[in-house]
Amino acid sequence: MEERLEKQMKFLLETDKMKTIGRQTYIADGSKKENDAEHSWSLALMCMLLAEYAEENIDVLRTMEMVLVHDLVEIDAGDTYAYDSQGNQTKKEREEKAADRIFHILPEDQAEFVRGLWEEFEKGETPEAKFANALDKVQPITLNDASGGKSWIEHDVDVTQVINRNKKTPEGSNTLWEYCRKLLMKNVEKGNLKSE
Repeated sequence: MEERLEKQMKFLLETDKMKTIGRQTYIADGSKKENDAEHSWSLALMCMLLAEYAEENIDVLRTMEMVLVHDLVEIDAGDTYAYDSQGNQTKKEREEKAADRIFHILPEDQAEFVRGLWEEFEKGETPEAKFANALDKVQPITLNDASGGKSWIEHDVDVTQVINRNKKTPEGSNTLWEYCRKLLMKNVEKGNLKSE
């Protein structure tokens, strides 16, 4: 029991590093860029409140667990910006290596459970994973809209890049994707997103 608790506490302290992993998306007021812990918390809250818009019935708790752990690998692998074509070439390999180390800090049964959640998210095939992935794509769009397209402008992002990145978002929630499409068009009109 004591050894199990020690491993769990060690893992929790390790995951505190999520607070130091910066992302490229600004928080809603545009005052700073969010970190991975803030991002994961936002997705969990979105899941709790927006589950009714999932395309299929989902296990809300499982989906919340999934979004809470989906970026833990970035403790070692770092955050790879969505539109960084070079960084995305090595992302899978870096994240697999990180998963092997980080999840195995836990007792074996929990290591397998958390690794399973992460792999399910990555595959994006179950109703829960489809919705979790949709939330992961929707959240940066809503934050970019709220911050006046701040990170889109900084990175010279084109609306087609955002649309291509969201090809599978309707599988998780067509309602949320349609909401986001309107935000994208509004930001194109305002000049916050480039268009061809």
